[in-house]
Amino acid sequence: MGGWTDIIGFLRSNRNQVAARNLQTRALVACGALSLVLFLAVVFYLRQISVAGSPQGYLYLEVGGTLLCFCYAANALVRFRGTHDRTALILAFGFVLSGIIETVGCFGLNDSLASGALALSHIPMGWMVSRTLLAVLLLAAIAVERYMPTARQPSKETAAALLAVALAAYMTSAAFLAAPAAPVAQAGNLFSRPWDLLPAALFLIAAVCFLQRLKSAKEKKGDASLFDHSLFIVASLNVVCHAAAAFSRQLFDGPFFLAEVSKTLSYIVLLSGALLEQARLFEQVRSMAVTDPLTGLSNYRRLISVLEAELDRSRRTQRPFSVVLLDMDGLKIINDQYGHLTGSRALVRIGKILRNHSRAIDTAARYGGDEFALVLPEAGKDTASRVVSRIRERLAAEPEAPALSVSAGVAAFPEDGDTPEKLLGSADRALYAMKHHGRSSVQNLARIAACL
Repeated sequence: MGGWTDIIGFLRSNRNQVAARNLQTRALVACGALSLVLFLAVVFYLRQISVAGSPQGYLYLEVGGTLLCFCYAANALVRFRGTHDRTALILAFGFVLSGIIETVGCFGLNDSLASGALALSHIPMGWMVSRTLLAVLLLAAIAVERYMPTARQPSKETAAALLAVALAAYMTSAAFLAAPAAPVAQAGNLFSRPWDLLPAALFLIAAVCFLQRLKSAKEKKGDASLFDHSLFIVASLNVVCHAAAAFSRQLFDGPFFLAEVSKTLSYIVLLSGALLEQARLFEQVRSMAVTDPLTGLSNYRRLISVLEAELDRSRRTQRPFSVVLLDMDGLKIINDQYGHLTGSRALVRIGKILRNHSRAIDTAARYGGDEFALVLPEAGKDTASRVVSRIRERLAAEPEAPALSVSAGVAAFPEDGDTPEKLLGSADRALYAMKHHGRSSVQNLARIAACL
């Protein structure tokens, strides 16, 4: 009977999951359709009212976008230098090339405006080359990440990534330069600039790939990084950019400026996402530099830094503080009987208890191996002994096997030392005395201060 109940429950659970997926799919389709309708309404409204911008406004947007391209490229090169991320390298060169081409196009457009020889129906070749090249390199970055996720030979794979950038740049430029005629907007057609549908399609493929990447990261890690989200938004904004440009009848009209604003906004999103991700990585590295990777407590470097800061503060305020060294009892026996994974788990358990039973101003650290340290500001030996008592009692009350216990030694400023070395040495001698004392745990707790 129980088996049938489990089967029925399993079938109901699957049915609920399928219904939830179907509902989510319908919601996405509805949102997509609504977004498409709104986009078409805005584009046709701008097209019908004949809104036009100034050439100077276009040049300002181009210059701003170019600067953003170069700023992001510099950030991506810094990321590549620290992480050897081939995707960052490809995107860096992609945005550098795109920025250079757009800069050259700005100079050419400015010269045409000055001479009065600008034909508003002509599509700037620099626009088509730079935008298509950027879309191709986005797809190349996706392909590199998918088929070469781990750099086994970084130098060779970096050279391969640079070769992919060079080939993409050459093939894109050659394809447009070999065209029989420069692209011209056909004002009477529905799609006045059908050439823009090519980069729009490429950016759409990139957006779909980045969306799949977000879903995969959510399944594996629980959530994707801010930079992954920014890449998806960038690809989507560039789809909007070129879809709007496809309806542009001439330079500087409403759809054309909508395309320019979307493109510049995509650069802002990408640079912001990259900077925030860079800040997160720097914070993560800084945290790893002062944190023990196993227990999550402060490491020896952080312990010494805290001791020095606490000594300076206590000398100014003339208030005491205590240092406690704790040594786990029987780690070798646990490793021999239960295995090293259980031994590591035991160290994590002790670290968790130290963290949970410390004040916000206290510092719990892994001193080394199976030894831990506590820095207790404005706490004398009596307070430190009570802290040790609580920690030992909490360890003794833990239901998880094997049972754990610690020996402890306490040193206080200023009577036991006025440097980190002297305080730690005094606490270590007290720890040694307790470790090798033949009395019971209760007697040891009563004699911690006496051992000093």
